[in-house]
Amino acid sequence: MKVLNPPGWPRPKGYSNGIVAKGRQIFVAGQIGWDETETIVSDDFADQFEQVLKNTLSVLAEADAGPEHVVRMTGYITDRQAYLEAGPKLGAIWKKLMGKNYPVMAFVIVAGLIEERAQIEIETTAVVGE
Repeated sequence: MKVLNPPGWPRPKGYSNGIVAKGRQIFVAGQIGWDETETIVSDDFADQFEQVLKNTLSVLAEADAGPEHVVRMTGYITDRQAYLEAGPKLGAIWKKLMGKNYPVMAFVIVAGLIEERAQIEIETTAVVGE
């Protein structure tokens, strides 16, 4: 996997502008902040974010992949302000679970998610090198 950053562009913080990767692709469906019993773990944004990452990593583990293989994440959030206020907590959670891997990312604000209490949903693509 190689991170792409055009000459003269500032280095992004918390994500990558682009990634090129070759290997076995893994696609993870949108994960929300519920546990294995489909119970939302908390109404706190950061708690839901942490559970989303744990769920994502659990699915990746089924394919013998980990956080270092994640190349793309698309997140859907229902509350921009909650996301911004949770920023420092989100950074700490990211480092704890994902390490220093910063994939290509986009977050979109949406009116709502299928599960009423869900505040965030993230779908992920990973590539395990050949």
